[in-house]
Formats: sequence, C-alpha cells, structure tokens
Amino acid sequence: MGEFRMPSLGADMEAGTLVEWLKQPGDAVARGDVVAVVETQKGAIEIEAFESGTFARALIEPGTTVPVGTPLAIIDAGAGGDAAPAPAPEPVGAATRAGAAPPSEPPAIPSPSVATPVPAGRVRASPAARRLAETRGVDLATLRGSGPGGAVISTDLAGTAETVAPPARPAAGFDLAEMRKAIAAAMARSKREIPHYYLETRLDLAAAADWLSATNAARPPAERLLLAALLHKAVALALRKFPAFNGFYEDGKFRPGAAIHLGSAIAIRGGGLMAPAIHDADTLSLDAMMACLRDLVARVRAGRIRGSEMMDPTITVTNLGERGADAVFGVIYPPQVAIVGFGRPAPQLWPAPHGIETRLTVSATLAGDHRVSDGIAGARLLDEIGRLLQEPDKL
Repeated sequence: MGEFRMPSLGADMEAGTLVEWLKQPGDAVARGDVVAVVETQKGAIEIEAFESGTFARALIEPGTTVPVGTPLAIIDAGAGGDAAPAPAPEPVGAATRAGAAPPSEPPAIPSPSVATPVPAGRVRASPAARRLAETRGVDLATLRGSGPGGAVISTDLAGTAETVAPPARPAAGFDLAEMRKAIAAAMARSKREIPHYYLETRLDLAAAADWLSATNAARPPAERLLLAALLHKAVALALRKFPAFNGFYEDGKFRPGAAIHLGSAIAIRGGGLMAPAIHDADTLSLDAMMACLRDLVARVRAGRIRGSEMMDPTITVTNLGERGADAVFGVIYPPQVAIVGFGRPAPQLWPAPHGIETRLTVSATLAGDHRVSDGIAGARLLDEIGRLLQEPDKL
C-alpha cells in the first residue's frame, strides 16, 4: 500500500485545502488519474496519482487544510497487507514537530472554517463540478455548495437535469487577491535569497518570421504556429548546452534538472499568472509545442491545471507577445535558478552583409542566479537561443 500525500505545488506553498475526492473506496486508480482537487492560493488544482492500484480509503475529509506532505489517502498497489496507520495531520499554524524549527513565516492559506473572499459575481466551485455543470447546462449560482468555504463540488450536482441549454462558460473561480499574495510572497523570497544578475540582448527574428509565414500559408488557422512555439523550443534546445540554468538550488547546492521542463508564464484574465510546465520541451516538435501552449492557456484560464504541471518546472519562460512591452526582466521563481523573457517583437535597423536593413527583432532577457552561474555563461545562453532561431526549420 502507498500513501497519497498533499503535494508541494510550488516553493510558496506550505499547506493546501482538500476540496473534493474524485475517487471513492474500491475505485481503480491508474497512474496519472486525477484523484482529488486541492485548493491553494493559486486556485483549485487537480491532483494526480503517481502509482496505480485501488483507492483503499481517505484519511482526510474535504474541507480540511493540512501541511504539504500530509498523507491524504491510502492507495493499495496490490502488494497485500494493511498499511500502517497514518499519523494525524498537524493543523496548519500549530507548532512543528519536536526539534524542528518553526517556519519563518506562517502559511497564508485560510482555515477551512473561514470562507476565502471571492470577487462579486464569481461562484466558487471545483474544476470537476464546473465541467459537470457545463455538461448538464446547470447554472452554478443556483446551487448551494457543500465544499470548503461554500464551494460547489460534483456531489452537489446529483440529480440535476441535462436538458437545460448550456450557459456561457463560467469564470475559472480564481481568488485573485489570494493569488496575488502568493505571487508576492514567492517574489519577495526570491529577491531576499537569490543573488540575481540580469542580461539583455536583441535577437534577429527575420529568418524565423519568414519561415513562419511560409509554413502557415498552407495551413488552416487552427493548425498555424505562433512565434511563441519557436521561442520556447529555442530556449529548450539551448538548455541542452547550458544545463547550469536548468534545475534547482536547494539545501545549499545546485541540483540539475533530470529533464527540461519549461514553466510557461500564462496571464489569467483579470490579473495573476501561473507557470505550469511543458514537460520534456526539448524533445517536442514545433507542432507539439504549439499544441501544449494552446492547451495550457485554455486549461489555466478554465481553472483545470494539474498538480504535476505545477510541481516540476526547471526554468521559467515569460513571453509578452505582440501586445506586451518592449522588454521584460523577470524575477526567478525559487528554487529555480533562471528565467528567460521575451518582449514585444518590433522592427529595428540591423547590420546586414550589404548594408543596414530593417528586420524584425525581439528583446531577450535572462535573470540568473549568481550562486550557480555568471554573466558570461548567461550571455552565451542568450547567444545560443539567437543562433537557433536563425535555423527555424531545424527546431
């Protein structure tokens, strides 16, 4: 038997609230199945199982807030025998185990007995309940939620009809005030602990832009590539040559990432952002990269992100796109050691073999951790990204 535990969904997470179980005792569980919904300051996140077996029993009731690492349930992997009783979870804010130092800052996650404020007109609901309500054409505002803080969970839709015309898709239900607190806490920690250095250069996008135009000309709109796919792929490939920017600084030392998982910064309508991982980004084709980006944007804004996508980004990429500013200087998300940023593409005079030309360019920036790398290595990383963009057909 194995314990299904409250995962850590980011360096700024110390605890989470169990919103809903999506498996019941006796249900089969496959690796990757969504087992539960957990609410953090970043919103409700679907948590997957990391082993297959049978859902034996829940150890935590919905509405309970517990620290990261607390056993939530037992999953019988088929080994036989009874699992040892799990220790009772320590309540959030209580003293730590004997001999352990108390946390320097108490977690800012609300107690389950206190409802987290939700902006006017927005209904609190779990991702599973939102999908079920949309399928059945049910207005969530007409239901009384039984989840933490009055959240609507899937069991609250029992008996609802499926004949009503579907309403407009509801908002994702993010508590943007709480998300802003979480972002601020993580960035404040980053600036306190990480000795940042910053670099900026401009990259020539003429070859990439020409290749994109020719490639997309023969494609229907739904299959066309955006520049973002090329930028992300170029970063991923460059990290193969410069692994010192891909990994984590923990316990006083650098731990290289076992793979290249790009955290792609995605803005949420109304404010806030998340940076879920594109796993094994260096192995993806450009079409697969584009599909991943579209999928992540849609699911982040619908409140359907998965825990595995928040747990292991090895570096973050932030791309402002055509409506952004000229340049962006990011703050490293701990325990990562770098963030790459791209500003708004813009025409600029550029030296060419036969004189000066006007070419499409983009600002590329790097924030690096001086405990792991130095400016010369960072400059070479940015140069490699620029070189790769000169051969877009090879990305």
